[in-house]
Amino acid sequence: MKKESLQIVRDPSCLLVAFVLPLILLLVYGYGMSLELNNIRVAAVLEDNGPLAQSLVQTFEASRYLKVLRRATRKVAEDDLTNARVRAVIILANDFSKNVESGRGGSIQLITDGSEANSATIIENYVQGIVAIWQRHQAEDRHQIPSESGTIRTRFWYNDELDSRFSLVPGSIVLVLAIIGTLLTALVVAREWERGTMEAMLATPIRKSDLFIGKLFPYYLLGIGSTMVCVIISRVLFGVPLRGSLEALLAIVSVFLFAALIQGFFISTVTKNQFLASVAALVLSFLPNFILSGLIFEIDSMPRWIQMFTYCFPARYCVASLRTVFLVGDVWPLFTRHMTAMAVIGIFFLMLAVHVTPRRLE
Repeated sequence: MKKESLQIVRDPSCLLVAFVLPLILLLVYGYGMSLELNNIRVAAVLEDNGPLAQSLVQTFEASRYLKVLRRATRKVAEDDLTNARVRAVIILANDFSKNVESGRGGSIQLITDGSEANSATIIENYVQGIVAIWQRHQAEDRHQIPSESGTIRTRFWYNDELDSRFSLVPGSIVLVLAIIGTLLTALVVAREWERGTMEAMLATPIRKSDLFIGKLFPYYLLGIGSTMVCVIISRVLFGVPLRGSLEALLAIVSVFLFAALIQGFFISTVTKNQFLASVAALVLSFLPNFILSGLIFEIDSMPRWIQMFTYCFPARYCVASLRTVFLVGDVWPLFTRHMTAMAVIGIFFLMLAVHVTPRRLE
């Protein structure tokens, strides 16, 4: 452990990965990425220039989500959509005001760019929400009581403002731990083989358990230190609440690090080459943890066979657990279930690592 700790201190890349990379990743996810859409360019065509149509368009223009560009005709607006100058077109028909005043409801046509399906759905929801606000204001101005039948009253728990940073920042901690746990430890034994020091180590009466603990425990401490840095950045820079206990957070991180460290050690033992080990760690651990963990892409929206595949990666469980401990609190039934799954994956790779680790030189 002393030798491996000195190796970490002497290698600036380890310290950069442990303490500088978390800052970069959290800044990117906190400031550079957002699952909301703001200032969406939308073309508005008013075939009806009545006061009701003007009022509705002004409501659209007042929204921070939309940047409304008025167009004279459908043809001009559709050309803008085709040439990607706008993301959607809102058309108010020439009988819009008359139908609203008669109680039949005005017709609003929304044309969106379906080449980006998720964005089109979000724009549709924004437009529907703005129209609902405008209808409520119209009813209040006319001293009418809006009908309560069929009204949906929505309340968002744990993240009232639906700030995507509150889910992205805790999840990004998992990526940092995956890099420390798998990518760095994938180089541990491979580096020994390349430098010729593994033969000298195998000539000693060291046991496999001594080798595992001595090599991995310093990286475990490095991961815990990096986690604390991430927690401080999350709280101070982004205001992400930590509603759970620090004990629960460290327990979740410890079990995840156990699985990641053992996986990296297994890769390092099999490859015996630092370049191959780093590529294998990237392909077999980091990328699946990024794509299949639920951090960015919703797991329930994936094909069924892909969903089943995600159960093989500990990041799936760690992302959900960290989001819970940050935003919800200590939900130990969930934590216990997820930590058990991560521990099973770690034990599986531990058995493989024990099997492939040589006891003596062949």
